[in-house]
Amino acid sequence: MSDLNEHLPPEARDNAFLCGHEAAEAELRTAFESGRLAHAWLITGPKGIGKANLAYRFARHVLKASKQSVEAPVISADAGLFGALPAEEVEFEEAGGLYVSPDDPVFKRVAAHGHSDLLGIERAWTDDKKKARKTAIAVDDVRQVNGFLRLTPGEGGWRVVIVDAADEMNANAANALLKVLEEPPSRALLLLVSHSPGRLLPTIRSRCRRLSLNPLSDGHVSTLLERYAPDLNPTDRDTLVQLSDGSIGRALELADEGGLEVHRELMDLLGDLPTLNMEKVHKLGDKLARKEAEAAFRTARDLLHWILSQVIRESATGGAAGAINGPENAMNARLASLAALDRWLEVWEKITRLMERADGANLDRKQVILNVFHILGQVGAR
Repeated sequence: MSDLNEHLPPEARDNAFLCGHEAAEAELRTAFESGRLAHAWLITGPKGIGKANLAYRFARHVLKASKQSVEAPVISADAGLFGALPAEEVEFEEAGGLYVSPDDPVFKRVAAHGHSDLLGIERAWTDDKKKARKTAIAVDDVRQVNGFLRLTPGEGGWRVVIVDAADEMNANAANALLKVLEEPPSRALLLLVSHSPGRLLPTIRSRCRRLSLNPLSDGHVSTLLERYAPDLNPTDRDTLVQLSDGSIGRALELADEGGLEVHRELMDLLGDLPTLNMEKVHKLGDKLARKEAEAAFRTARDLLHWILSQVIRESATGGAAGAINGPENAMNARLASLAALDRWLEVWEKITRLMERADGANLDRKQVILNVFHILGQVGAR
């Protein structure tokens, strides 16, 4: 297993690299240059696809443009608005891109939390060691926004607030943000990152222009894995691409939390169904029950949920939806043939409830694994 966080990319505020969202970049830049920029944007999509990266990328673009409008720089006619791009970025930049070089003073100040016209709101740390964050964005965090936006911009341009993620606000924090959205100051820009916009107040959603990001393509996830996890062999990288569901964040978490190894063990056990190799089941249960294996257990839970969803899709579509590769497609087809669709849905619901209870009810994790495979062993049993 890799060391925890070995492959995690830079934080969004100091990550200059983004790929796969060129159309969204172009939409933001066009809106900004039109002079009719919406004061609030809701940037939505699955976790780990680059929403926060895009928000900070746009913030840097706006802040740099504000600074340039004051300084009135001379711009080369053939260099574009921000000059030539580094070679590594050219492949992913369109004419409407938002790239700002890491060497730019604006980029450096944003990365260092030192730009007076940018405020980032996120869940606070639980303590000074910064090893864990609180469960929600609190009202005191959001109350900073109103005072911040009513200050005169330090560089004479825009003041920008990024909330990451907006659906992590508690009820009081959401109401406090709504008051800001109802009466936004001039030249104020709010960028709300949201994984689950349905959790937000309808009144918050209605006061924002929505920008929906799609999951990344397999090619983009593979490119990002090569960038952030260059030590992966091609086979493991391809597996992570398919397990990622278009989320580089999910792929990197799986790489760091032993997801490849757990995935192989699960597939080995599932490949024996309806027969159970109890020695292997106990071995997996012992491994996931160790005190230090909480992350691995969550990974196993998520992977099992994903694998079963593939089997259900196979059962519902007869294979038309595909799977992650040839051998596993064949296994999914075999598993789907063991029982009717309604039976697999019943199994999926039982296992999902059982594994979700494991944390909240402090259940013995090995016993949970044993129970899960007992349920699976009954599928198609004669």
